[in-house]
Amino acid sequence: MEPYLRVGVIASTHGLKGEVKVFPTTDHVGRFQDLKKVLLDTGREKKSLTVTQVRYFKKQVILKFQEFDDINEIEKYRGCDLLVDRKDAVPLEENENFIVDLIGMAVETEEGKPLGILTDVLQTGANDVYVVESPEGKEILLPAIPACILEADVEKRWMQVHLLEGLLDL
Repeated sequence: MEPYLRVGVIASTHGLKGEVKVFPTTDHVGRFQDLKKVLLDTGREKKSLTVTQVRYFKKQVILKFQEFDDINEIEKYRGCDLLVDRKDAVPLEENENFIVDLIGMAVETEEGKPLGILTDVLQTGANDVYVVESPEGKEILLPAIPACILEADVEKRWMQVHLLEGLLDL
């Protein structure tokens, strides 16, 4: 399992004093209010940053970090991920998983037939949709509903599904 979870991506700078607009990648946007530390993933290293101010604007979060006081210092980190340690993650409800833990899972039917590898999760609003790539390279879309997803074991990296009528007819 990944030791860190992405909570946002720096979209742009805001003002001249080192603030950034962040596109949240968490279902719990309010979590930023209590966030004290984040890791800035530069691609080469992970820098620990201290959050000193949080504001919300439309669908973005405006953050100020103790380590940056000037737009020129933070500008180069546009597009970089903001991560939190897994131990600081928002607690999950029953039957909830982090998307990063689902990606790469082996998916099989209830009869034990391998279906493919889960490659993506589409968030549609009503329910998530799991994208499974078959060994032949075909994409299979599975609704993430109890009638279809029978069991998911994050530790074993395995999922068992019931194929609803018509799912493979495309």
